[in-house]
Amino acid sequence: MVNNKFGCAVIGYGGMGGWHSKKIKEELGEYAELIGIYDINPERCALAEEKGIHAYSSREELLADERIDLVTIATPNDVHKEIAVAALEAGKNVISEKPVAMNSGELEEMIACANRCGKLFTVHQNRRWDQDYLTVKKLMADNTLGKIFRIESRVHGSRGIPGDWRNQPEHGGGMLFDWGIHLLDQALIMTQPRKLKSVYAELTYVTNEKCDDGFRATLIFDDGLSFLVEIATSNFIELPLWYVLGENGSAVIEDWDFNGKIVKVSDWENRDAVPIVAGAGITKTMAPRTDDTIKTYPLEIEKSDWVEYYKNVFAHLNGKEDIIVTHNQQRRLMRLIEAIIESGTENKLVMFEE
Repeated sequence: MVNNKFGCAVIGYGGMGGWHSKKIKEELGEYAELIGIYDINPERCALAEEKGIHAYSSREELLADERIDLVTIATPNDVHKEIAVAALEAGKNVISEKPVAMNSGELEEMIACANRCGKLFTVHQNRRWDQDYLTVKKLMADNTLGKIFRIESRVHGSRGIPGDWRNQPEHGGGMLFDWGIHLLDQALIMTQPRKLKSVYAELTYVTNEKCDDGFRATLIFDDGLSFLVEIATSNFIELPLWYVLGENGSAVIEDWDFNGKIVKVSDWENRDAVPIVAGAGITKTMAPRTDDTIKTYPLEIEKSDWVEYYKNVFAHLNGKEDIIVTHNQQRRLMRLIEAIIESGTENKLVMFEE
């Protein structure tokens, strides 16, 4: 530690590496000190130096610095394991960007190394602090809509896969590993303690033949809850981020600006329906409820602060808190990723936790 603060370093100074570095330097000064960064691209190292951040000449030089207690890995996915093992063996605690590894085998090697070295190894699942997710999670916890039987969680874009390593499967590219890992982690955490019974998925290759540019996965839980997770990058009309159906009402969050609403039944006894014209006929079945039987409520957005992620890491290292992002959570998430790949590749239902 440096001046009773944790000495931190970041390996990989791209978009996320720059984000971590900025946050540690500007918002976590009470707990940590950013010692420096390393990137294999000299231009990125030069950029860090221009911003007043020390850039090491090599990964080995960074890992040899005894001032560093915690290393955050923000590199392409295929080298997470290699760097994590090297950092752990150098006596550093490690945060890996998501996805933690390319497969469950790599993850187990990383966990075993952390246990052998007696060091913290965890993953940056930052979207557990997304306010839209936390809002839906609280709707479930508070039973606001009654028993929930259907959740749809999605992110839509229209630009395809970014043109860097993220469109190269050998580097762990693709939307399943990119955005999918976030939404699937949210799905598994918010549905605890349910067991996930089955997975059916479709991988899409609209803009890239080698790397998935999206997917749809339906997760069925042991209480009957159906959870759709969808990532798409060729959508020019976006669907809502969240659509939630319960026995007593529905909720929608349209976008990251939190446009949305909750609609609940206010009068179950009034079942009369006024027929409507539907295409070439009329229907009472699909006629909307009359205004006197439903009530609309605004969304109550849950507030959060992403800095709490790092605060938990530091508190854990001081022996004051359990770590939030655990090994077993990452094991389950990686197995879900592999089940989606199996289902989407072989066009079959995959049983999960029986």
